[in-house]
Amino acid sequence: MIKKKICMLGAFAVGKTSLVQRYVHSIFSEKYHTTVGVRIEKTQVRANDADVDLIIWDLHGEDDFQHVRLSYLKGSSGCIYVADGTREKTLLTALNLKEIAENTLGEIPCVLVINKLDLKDQWEIDQSILDDMKRKGMMIFQTSAKTGEEVQQAFQLLTQKMMEK
Repeated sequence: MIKKKICMLGAFAVGKTSLVQRYVHSIFSEKYHTTVGVRIEKTQVRANDADVDLIIWDLHGEDDFQHVRLSYLKGSSGCIYVADGTREKTLLTALNLKEIAENTLGEIPCVLVINKLDLKDQWEIDQSILDDMKRKGMMIFQTSAKTGEEVQQAFQLLTQKMMEK
């Protein structure tokens, strides 16, 4: 069985844990639980005609992106950077974490997830910014951990890209 490690990176309370719980267990909880350190989940998927063990590292939130534990990133095959659509500054945090991760790991497959699509009417992130980032080649998903919208697709595309590398 092929094993691939994915790191979930983003600011506090953007929905990293909720996205993982939705993807791995098909559940969502309204209760907020702060991740301390790292929480690891595993799931098996099929991608590119192969069975893949995904080991998903849900890292604690980083508002001060200088303090991300670089040791957690080692061995990652891919990253999901998560921002909260209702808090514009979380996009900057996600992009800064992307830069830190790339400096540590080199270029690996990644997707940017803008979470909380169920609160779209409260979003602070301008669609034109996301469109511009897509034009520059970034894979972006607008998700809702609450409803499950686009969650499966984000993990699936990242897994396919990791298998191609």
